[in-house]
Amino acid sequence: MPRRRTALRLATSALLTAATVLAGGAAEATPPGPGVTGRVIAQTTVGNTDYILREVTVPPGQATGWHFHDGPLYGYVKEGTLSHFDSTCASDGVYRQGTTIQEPAEYVHIGRNLGDTTLVLEVLYVLPHGAPFSRDAANPGCPFE
Repeated sequence: MPRRRTALRLATSALLTAATVLAGGAAEATPPGPGVTGRVIAQTTVGNTDYILREVTVPPGQATGWHFHDGPLYGYVKEGTLSHFDSTCASDGVYRQGTTIQEPAEYVHIGRNLGDTTLVLEVLYVLPHGAPFSRDAANPGCPFE
């Protein structure tokens, strides 16, 4: 039980500290770019909900691929700049170091690192128990991946 409380406290702490990642018309999923990685920092399950804290790294010029999540996400930009785009191909935000992002469940989007330094995100996933971190989505017709 103490381990579960510690993991939940860490995930809650990350959320509070943060105050949320993440060409034309392809009909298939777009995978993350080369070098995009994620590592689990902490994980706990309460009831039917998984709370997972991950560090996601996106090299310069790379992207997460089009995707969505089964639950909300809360992220903190630890390093670099996240350029975030929705399924209309419009930018829905540029998040610089020290800022936060929140994504609702089932929101199709892509996160891109358009800068020349590595992007590092700390992300709290709040997912139904057993759900994957993300689900691939097809490029909705945007001229970029």
